[in-house]
Amino acid sequence: MARIYFDVDDTLFPSTEFAELARKNGIRAMVEMGLDEEPENLYSMLMEIVERTGPNYTKHFDELCKKLNIKKPARYVAAAVAAYHDTKTSIMPFPEVPSVLLKLRESGHELYVASEGDEKKQWDKLIRLGVQWFFHGVFVTKRKSLSFFRELEKGVVVGDHPIRDIEYARHAGHITVRVLRGKHAKEPSDANYEIKNLKELLNIKNIFVEKKV
Repeated sequence: MARIYFDVDDTLFPSTEFAELARKNGIRAMVEMGLDEEPENLYSMLMEIVERTGPNYTKHFDELCKKLNIKKPARYVAAAVAAYHDTKTSIMPFPEVPSVLLKLRESGHELYVASEGDEKKQWDKLIRLGVQWFFHGVFVTKRKSLSFFRELEKGVVVGDHPIRDIEYARHAGHITVRVLRGKHAKEPSDANYEIKNLKELLNIKNIFVEKKV
């Protein structure tokens, strides 16, 4: 039996697609509130802010209003944030995720989340996805690092990011499984295994007993 650590974004659900939709809905709400700007231009400016501040920063729309020199931004920010959060009602896991997690648990494996960002936000995602009960524990760090994975008991790490999920975990002594999904799918990595979806995880022979990494 093994300990299996899952990333959340683009591993359990299509976070890249969700984030794009949520941000565009936020922009649309700002325009509907009366902001006289082209949505495409606003989205480009917003993405520049996201790249600069990181996806887990909580004031992207505030920064956008500041960049536009809006003197009274409250209504625009409120509209954008409301639309962004309303989009969360459509959040769903990848189709195969619930059945794969169930089969792994029924096989006696211990399942954990190993993610980064705000802990409350990660729990919010798990609850909205309806998968929180599959996991024996949740580990969240502000930013993944080699030391983060060294502190975890050795196991199998499943994630999409070639550096923050795979390289760090592999160097910390874990077996690594790369999920080729999301915006990093075409980037190379030194993962022990690569899969296109979590269902393929069930077909990897000896993965849960392999010792060498």
